[in-house]
Amino acid sequence: MSSRGKRIFLASIVATIGFSGLAFAQQDMLRVYMDQARVLKLDRPVSKVIVGNAKVADATVADSKTIVLTGRSFGTTNLVLLDADGNAILDESILVSIDEGNTVRVFRQTVRSVLSCTPNCEQHTQQTPENTAAAN
Repeated sequence: MSSRGKRIFLASIVATIGFSGLAFAQQDMLRVYMDQARVLKLDRPVSKVIVGNAKVADATVADSKTIVLTGRSFGTTNLVLLDADGNAILDESILVSIDEGNTVRVFRQTVRSVLSCTPNCEQHTQQTPENTAAAN
């Protein structure tokens, strides 16, 4: 195999490992869609609810063993639930995204728009190189 062929082969292996690691990392997260709620049933009563970034997600106590998690904005944060003794019931990362099944992405040179099409298409986000760099 030529050295160029070896480089391409190694690059494909690294890309495959990287993408599978990303998919695995997203599977470990609690996932909620923006502007939608998800019910979390607990095995014991919760005393304290902590959300890392309330701009990304919100958690509401419906009753002592039920939390309603709502996606507010795109991004990741974490959720920590504590019992009356201060012990962690749950400590999970949260991924807030849009429902990919009803979206269309429009690329115009360096500007990317995401449209939510349920039932009419409306712009969800617009990403330019400037706001992409500011987010990182």
